[in-house]
Amino acid sequence: MSAYLAISGHEDHDVRPSSANSHRSLRQRSSRGRKEVGVIGQASWLSSVINLVNTIIGAGVLAMPLALSRMGIILGIFVILWAGATAGFGLYLQTRCARYLERGSASFFALSQITYPNAAVIFDAAIAIKCFGVGVSYLIIIGDLMPGVVEGFSESAASVGFLVDRHFWVTGFMLIVIPLSFLRRLDSLKYTSVIALISISYLVILVVAHFIKGDTMQNRGPIRVARWDSAVATLSSFPVIVFAYTCHQNMFSILNEIGNNSHFRTTSVVVASIGLAASIYILVAITGYLSFGNSVLGNIVSMYSPSISSTIAKAAIVVMVMFSYPLQVHPCRASVDAVIKWRPIKRSESPGSSPSRLVSLLPGAKTGPQTRGDGMGETRFAAITTAIIVLSYIVAMTVSSLEKVLAYVGSTGSTSISFILPGLFYYKISSPDSPHHQRLMKEDDDGQEDTADDDENLLGGGLKGGLWHKKLLRRASLALAIYGGVVMVTCLVTNTLFVVATH
Repeated sequence: MSAYLAISGHEDHDVRPSSANSHRSLRQRSSRGRKEVGVIGQASWLSSVINLVNTIIGAGVLAMPLALSRMGIILGIFVILWAGATAGFGLYLQTRCARYLERGSASFFALSQITYPNAAVIFDAAIAIKCFGVGVSYLIIIGDLMPGVVEGFSESAASVGFLVDRHFWVTGFMLIVIPLSFLRRLDSLKYTSVIALISISYLVILVVAHFIKGDTMQNRGPIRVARWDSAVATLSSFPVIVFAYTCHQNMFSILNEIGNNSHFRTTSVVVASIGLAASIYILVAITGYLSFGNSVLGNIVSMYSPSISSTIAKAAIVVMVMFSYPLQVHPCRASVDAVIKWRPIKRSESPGSSPSRLVSLLPGAKTGPQTRGDGMGETRFAAITTAIIVLSYIVAMTVSSLEKVLAYVGSTGSTSISFILPGLFYYKISSPDSPHHQRLMKEDDDGQEDTADDDENLLGGGLKGGLWHKKLLRRASLALAIYGGVVMVTCLVTNTLFVVATH
């Protein structure tokens, strides 16, 4: 918070501007002439971090001790950190890609229209299916846990039929999440995200407290430090850790809504969110694994003796997934809208050669008198949101498990939005031959000319370093996309061998 005050504070009016002030002026000049469209400039840095962290951390945190038991402590911690670093790099590339679009209009749809326009519908369909599936799984978790929560607080609850009926609880909690799902801005969910993070904090405290108390030692199995169980067991837990950082579907909304979208501020949102999530994962993984050893199960909360604290923990899981449901509806709605609006683009009408067409395709473009900041009319917004809610409710009421489906949806959808798309988008759009990259470089050059007299030596050295940095970043983005493809194949094979084969 002190850094925020320092950045947003008053500047010194010296005759020779400082380096920080020169770069701030450069950013202001480079954005000159750009329109600001969409819902922008209203979210704080803290609310952005809160929503992103809540998107990242889900019920998967409870499976981290099991992953450590299969990989060993050293390898498990390394994989958790590696997965966080690669996911964070994907988020960072999204912040870089957003610079090529009008302020407030960044989305996977807008980027695909200027990079791979005819594949845009595939990208958005994958995102929509992935987010819809995760949202349904949250409703199923609520229906599965709430009867046990009620019985934990009152043993006589079993005599009341509807209190132990999963359909009753799914219906009841839908009444809570429906109004939240109709909020347009992601920033509007910051308070519910705070409640969800409090629930996560309780789960972490519960796991750490039992470890410190040592009341599980009598049931603890052996501990693996530097040795894994087997290659097969390690591969089976690898997707759990990799997908635990998936939050990229909401990153563009956060970039559109954050008040200060400077490079430092958006990068710090990524670092803080990934760093906090990784810290929680490692803490739960180590303390949970050391509590039960190799006897640990996939849901560590279910291993604790029945008590009020463990019952509250189950209720905390319900609260966490309940307030995470709207965070899945938000990107799902945007992707469904993009799929509906998509039209194939002929080669002669490609966005690279027709800027006017590109403007009309951006989410922030004006499409009619009823269009709001997110580019979606009131009627369309209500219709798509209602369809998502109704369909997810029907699926949750009729299906008791989506494990097989989510195994494949996660392998394709999560790897695409986390690694493949950010890598491919940035590699394509930052090409020196890209007209969008040339336009952005021209704006940066215009800003540099204004400060060349004052900072000639500084900018001269920074230009060479900047060119080297951009080349390295392009190569790293391509490497991330290739890595995403490898992860996708690995996870698909793993799911086929372990998830489907065991049912």
